[in-house]
Amino acid sequence: MVDFQQRDTRRDLRDEEDESGEEPATDRDTSSDAEPDPEVGEGDPDVEGDELHDTEEYDEFDPDELCTAVVTVSSERSLSDDPAGDAVVAGMEDAGHEIVTRELIEAKYDNIQQTINRLADRGDVDVVVMTGGTGITADDVTIEAVEPLFDKELPGFGELFRLLSYDEVATKVVATRATAGIVTDVPVFCMPGSERAARLGTEGIVVEEAGHVAGLARTGDPEKHPR
Repeated sequence: MVDFQQRDTRRDLRDEEDESGEEPATDRDTSSDAEPDPEVGEGDPDVEGDELHDTEEYDEFDPDELCTAVVTVSSERSLSDDPAGDAVVAGMEDAGHEIVTRELIEAKYDNIQQTINRLADRGDVDVVVMTGGTGITADDVTIEAVEPLFDKELPGFGELFRLLSYDEVATKVVATRATAGIVTDVPVFCMPGSERAARLGTEGIVVEEAGHVAGLARTGDPEKHPR
């Protein structure tokens, strides 16, 4: 609601200044002892940006020990011949995370959706790392299957993955559609099916940020996945 009395007072003060040539005194406290507005973040002009550093809400979640599901999407390989999946497992385990399940599924839309929904509903899965099916050939349907399941998309993962990949494959990076998002409260990372790409995405991004992202995703329902 507009305070017309206050607005009229300010107008009267301006009139006094015009007539005397001096700025009229007001009852505004300009001393250094005035208390700052508690709603304004001191030294932080971007209040929203502070959310990136607020860890209070997920302190009780241990990001150093993630229960990980590894999924390879391929119609040609097997678990005994899965170098990309091996790279994901090695990267996560080297970082101290536990592999609670590893699966290789056929590159079909329904298979992928059913697998992700099932893993996201498990109480012992904190993060899903997928490899394969992110390209542009006819049987690359991982992105088409997974994106409709995302409650929230994490476009920064794909952007950063392509930035890092540029140093290795140059402009060929435009052919990868790596992405990530949150399904229920579980982060799902989707990377290409090559061993080099899987290692780059896992060691360069996932092991660095999966704990942070998983903790933030769980704040809305902390009892969804009891540990």
